[in-house]
Amino acid sequence: MTDRALAVVRAGALTTVQDGGRPGHAHLGVPRSGALDGPAARLVNRLVGNDDGAAVLETTLNGCVVRPRCAVVAAVGGAPCAVTVDGRPVAWGAAVRVPAGAVLGTGPAVRGVRSYVAFSGGIAVDPVLGSRSTDLLSGLGPAPLTDGAVLPLGEPCGPQARVDGALPWPAPPEELVLRTRLGPRDNWFTRRALGTLTGPGYRVSSASNRIGLRTDGPPLERAVAGELPSEGMVLGAVQVPSDGRPVVFLADHPTTGGYPVVGVVDGRDLAAAAQAVPGTPVRFTLVR
Repeated sequence: MTDRALAVVRAGALTTVQDGGRPGHAHLGVPRSGALDGPAARLVNRLVGNDDGAAVLETTLNGCVVRPRCAVVAAVGGAPCAVTVDGRPVAWGAAVRVPAGAVLGTGPAVRGVRSYVAFSGGIAVDPVLGSRSTDLLSGLGPAPLTDGAVLPLGEPCGPQARVDGALPWPAPPEELVLRTRLGPRDNWFTRRALGTLTGPGYRVSSASNRIGLRTDGPPLERAVAGELPSEGMVLGAVQVPSDGRPVVFLADHPTTGGYPVVGVVDGRDLAAAAQAVPGTPVRFTLVR
C-alpha cells in the first residue's frame, strides 16, 4: 500500500498548514485563520488538480524542504522563490512531478514574504471546526512544521491544470495601497489624525505576523481618552493600540479587542498585505 505522506526535512522559519480557514466561529472566540494570500493558495491548488480549498503549506521568507513518500504533483506559488527536486531546478508557478522519496525544496523568497506549496490530494491532517488550518493565536489545527514531522496526503481528486503560457501571478507590492472605509471608531481620533492616516508616513513593520500587519510611522492623535469595552473585531480592521500606530488585522486576528478601530481595509487588498516585506511603504486610501 502506498504511503501517502510527506516528511519534513527542513521546516523553515515558519511553515504552516493552511486552507480556506474556519470563518463563522467568531462568537466562540475562534479566528477565521486560513491562507493569508488566498488567491495564491487557490491557484497552486488548481495547478495540481485539487479543489480550491485543499490544504497547502504556507512558508515564510526562507521556504522549506520536504520529502514525499509517494509520487506527487506539486506546485509552488505566491512569493517567487527557487524550487528544486533532488537539487535540480524546476519551475516555480507550475505543476511539477516529484517522484517518491525525492526531496522538494523551496528556497528563500526573492520578493514577497509567503510562498505556497500544493500537493496533489492536499495535506490531509484532521480538520478542526471544518478546517485544517494552523491558527497561531488560538492554537487550533496542526502545529507549525518542525524538522522530522510527517504529514498525511489525501488522494488526488482531479487532473492537474493545463496552462499555456505564463500565469498572471501578481508581483509583491512596491507600495502597499489599502483601500479603507472609516469607522466604527474614527470619531475617537482628531481630524489631524485622519490626515496623518492617509499620508505617506507609514511602512510595514518587521513585527508583522499572521495576526496583523503592523506599521512604523507617526502615531494617530486621539480625540477621546481611555479605552473601549471589548468589542467584536473583523478581518481587515485597522486597530490603533496605545502607541498610536495602526495595525491591520489579518487571518489569525483576535475576535474581540478594546482598542479603537479607525477603519476597515477592503478584503481584496489583504493578499497584497500578506506579501509586503518589512519597510514597504503603506498608504491608506479612504473609500465610501
